[in-house]
Amino acid sequence: MTSVALYAAYASNMDPAQMAQRAPHSPLRGTGWLQGWRLTFGGQDVGWDGALATVVEDPDEQVFVVLYDVPSWDEQELDAWEGAELGVYRKIRVRVQTLDGDVLCWTYVLDDYEGGLPSARYLGILADAAEAAGAPDDYVKELRNRPCKSLGDPPL
Repeated sequence: MTSVALYAAYASNMDPAQMAQRAPHSPLRGTGWLQGWRLTFGGQDVGWDGALATVVEDPDEQVFVVLYDVPSWDEQELDAWEGAELGVYRKIRVRVQTLDGDVLCWTYVLDDYEGGLPSARYLGILADAAEAAGAPDDYVKELRNRPCKSLGDPPL
């Protein structure tokens, strides 16, 4: 029997259609909240379109996540998509609150400094992914209203 890890997606991989393309053997398990963390952006010089999504610890915040059962071969594909092999993102273990109780998962965090603005296009992709995954309306609205980089803005 193959070991299956539980992955907590907080960015564009929240979209089940995207995950079906990137990791076709990884069914959606459910949704939950990463308590004590906040969604932020960083690595502005790494991303081709502005700062990239990541999560950082913050006791007063929470992040909506989508959980997927990911077998090892799909995990390797996701690592390639997320730049884990290049050192852009690294994996950490986190505890996610679900309606069925807490579960231990892995997620990607940016291996770079926090700061910088994402592009409007990237924020739209994140908001669309959250909406497709069934995130609460106020969470999606907050994503759509976050500050973003204009096309002509110089790097910070």
